[in-house]
Amino acid sequence: MSKKNIFIIFIILILVQQHLYAQTPPTMYGKIIRYDSFNSKFVSKRNIDVWLPENFSSNKTFGVLYMHDGQMLFDTATTWNKQAWMVQHVIHQLQLNNNNLKQIIVVGIHNSGITRHSEYFPEKPFSKLSKKEKDYVNNILTSRGKTKITFLPQSNNYLKFIVKELKPFIDSTYNTLTTTENTFIAGSSMGGLISMYAICEYSNTFGGAACLSTHWPGIYSVDSNPIPKQFFKYLKRNLPNPNHHKLYFDYGNKTLDSLYPTLQKEVDKILEKKGYYSANWKTVFFEGENHSEKAWNKRLHIPLTFLLETTK
Repeated sequence: MSKKNIFIIFIILILVQQHLYAQTPPTMYGKIIRYDSFNSKFVSKRNIDVWLPENFSSNKTFGVLYMHDGQMLFDTATTWNKQAWMVQHVIHQLQLNNNNLKQIIVVGIHNSGITRHSEYFPEKPFSKLSKKEKDYVNNILTSRGKTKITFLPQSNNYLKFIVKELKPFIDSTYNTLTTTENTFIAGSSMGGLISMYAICEYSNTFGGAACLSTHWPGIYSVDSNPIPKQFFKYLKRNLPNPNHHKLYFDYGNKTLDSLYPTLQKEVDKILEKKGYYSANWKTVFFEGENHSEKAWNKRLHIPLTFLLETTK
């Protein structure tokens, strides 16, 4: 094959990928509305997908679940690995089988690609690392292609974008319940970390967080890794009041999840000492489960039920 033909095929593949990325995901249940290149003064532009359930009406009010990695939530046809959370299917089935759940809409926030790791990495714990430790983290993330420049978390600005720009837009556009007890945030892996950070930093905004396969290492190794220790210290200082918040964590033990069991157990000890118990905290271990959208799809009903179930 000539170089010219290879170049043409390469361009076609890029155009196809861009076309798929621009498409609003189809859904059997409810409706998905896409806001292309949502503008922000805090972070780069990105797509926002809003899922409205079948019973959505301007005459009703709905809670809001904000979810990270929005391009991985609704449609397997457009994701890089042909997997998706299929959030709309999970919520549809839950609502059919449980009348005691809060009604919600879902706001899927697309990640930004190359800056995803820096936007999802909790900034305050990172700032407590020594220069030598920061250099260590930077070298690993650079070698993994997670940053092209010196690694510096941008999570404070990412959360400002959600709380100060995106949430006001959603609340003014849709008939939402704007209170803390009706506003939730969720994600997996690095998305689990930023969800944890969000409920700690903005405890007056988010009443519940679901952190699936939370990436406590921050990088890709546990050995000689200074990051988890700083996360633990941060949690001890900043966990929100357990009487008014719900926290969910889970983890498997295959692929990347194999790094999490020991670290999550340390987090659980902190939660227990801070007064969290079964009514406002749940950590679940899934034997044999890996680090993938398929795995998170299978168990998403558990954190959603925990966060959304109302007392009778």
